[in-house]
Amino acid sequence: MKISSPPQLDRALGSGPLLPVYLLSGDEPLTSGEAADALRAAARKQGYADREVYFVERTAPWAEILGSAQAMSLFSSRKIVEIRMPGGKPGHGAKTLLEVIRAAGQDILLLIITEKLDFQTQKAEWVAAAEKAGCWIDLPTVETAQFPDWIRGRAKKAGLQLTEEAVAVLAARTEGNLLAAYQEIQKLGLAGLTQAGAEQVLESVSASSRFDVFQLGEALLSGDSVRALRILASLRGEGTEPTLVLWAILQEMRNLWLKMVPGAPIPGVWSSNVAQVPRAINRLRGTSSPRTVFLRLAERAARTDRMIKGRLQGNPWDELTQLALEFTGLRVLPLTRS
Repeated sequence: MKISSPPQLDRALGSGPLLPVYLLSGDEPLTSGEAADALRAAARKQGYADREVYFVERTAPWAEILGSAQAMSLFSSRKIVEIRMPGGKPGHGAKTLLEVIRAAGQDILLLIITEKLDFQTQKAEWVAAAEKAGCWIDLPTVETAQFPDWIRGRAKKAGLQLTEEAVAVLAARTEGNLLAAYQEIQKLGLAGLTQAGAEQVLESVSASSRFDVFQLGEALLSGDSVRALRILASLRGEGTEPTLVLWAILQEMRNLWLKMVPGAPIPGVWSSNVAQVPRAINRLRGTSSPRTVFLRLAERAARTDRMIKGRLQGNPWDELTQLALEFTGLRVLPLTRS
């Protein structure tokens, strides 16, 4: 069985007993997280009171996972065995994963969570086994052209009617980031609004922590490390998702890199920070190799992303701090290979 949208999943979860195996794949943290939450909630209603979570990276406790999937006791409740495998590749554990899939059922519900599976991985034996034994939930990526429709649907679900201008403004300001758009819609709803135009959306966005995200980009480009750290601390204290902060830094890195290429224009979304770009370019050109600097920044950003997704141990906010300091030109702790 295969499902390719959240509404299909909602209907499937409400139609009877749960299947023994669910494979959840997708690149959108918001929709994947919501789908996983819906599955766990449905499982709790059907008596799956316990939950064991395993992270699969280069090494994984496959023997322990298999033992957990095979363990059945008259004195224990039904449980969820959750395997988070971001890359979607079990490596040497592929055969064991097949055994885990076969062991699911009765008191064991197996939930495998991955990023979007590439074409080759989709043909893997363990994927076919999971789909045959249960359900493969393959969530689509929301493309740029689909983003306004996604915003309308989310707003309607939240009891909020947006004008076309409001949808366009929100789509432009969040630039395809589902989590950021969702947070803004939630905030408009919490303000008691049932209808909102472009003016209300702009006011809401400007009053939110996203305004601080804009300020963070300005501080980074200007090389003001003290201000950048102060803004980061504020964002962290307000409970801002580190995903949103990383996204903002990556946008500034991208814009800066494009501007350093002769003739390349800066995208207009973050026009408020354009004035700071020349200072950042001069700072980078003063280094021995701007390309090396960008490669180091990209590698640290990738580490931060893996920490956010649970694929690498560490505190993403600490790594964001290192990334911000390095962006402003300060020497930081060396990257560790992991």
